[in-house]
Amino acid sequence: MPSAPRPFTPVDFHLVLLRRMADHNPGLVDDARRALGASLTEMREANKRWQAMLRSPRSRSAASRYRSVLGPPESTFPRRVGDLDCEARLWPLPLWPDLRFEVLVGADGAVWNAWLVRAPSAQGPALRTLADLTPWSCTVDEAARAFAPARPLQGSAPTRWGLAFTAPDPDGTPRDVVAEFTWGLLQRTAVSDRPRP
Repeated sequence: MPSAPRPFTPVDFHLVLLRRMADHNPGLVDDARRALGASLTEMREANKRWQAMLRSPRSRSAASRYRSVLGPPESTFPRRVGDLDCEARLWPLPLWPDLRFEVLVGADGAVWNAWLVRAPSAQGPALRTLADLTPWSCTVDEAARAFAPARPLQGSAPTRWGLAFTAPDPDGTPRDVVAEFTWGLLQRTAVSDRPRP
């Protein structure tokens, strides 16, 4: 008789998030993976199992999948996005104590978005110049507010987002910037060599 599959744990979910970030910041990901006590093989296996869960014909809905893996949300509250109402559900992730994993769920139960945001009780970073835009330093919404107006860019995968904006370098010279985010967390920036007129 085959053994029951191993349950997917919150640590496994951390590894899924890290696997998507490894292309941009392998050093940070390796340090975080070791902090979780997981091997590179375990990270790859967790991601493989997660992808299999997403593609399974018997898969749970996305909203119930997050609950089954992470447990009940730490907090839920109504959110308005444009003209539509939804519910925001937040879970703590020990690897990033100042962040929360946020899932926006529509009235029909469909997941609209899932990414990392700053915890309501945590103070966000002071983002003033390019020097402040270091990997994992801020979330999409924090960068968009700090360097408004920012133009959203389509990412290369569903878990990736981009922003285009202008930010001063440490000397105060405005530069055109493209920032890339994975699961809502800043991964890297590309800065124009030419000062903005």
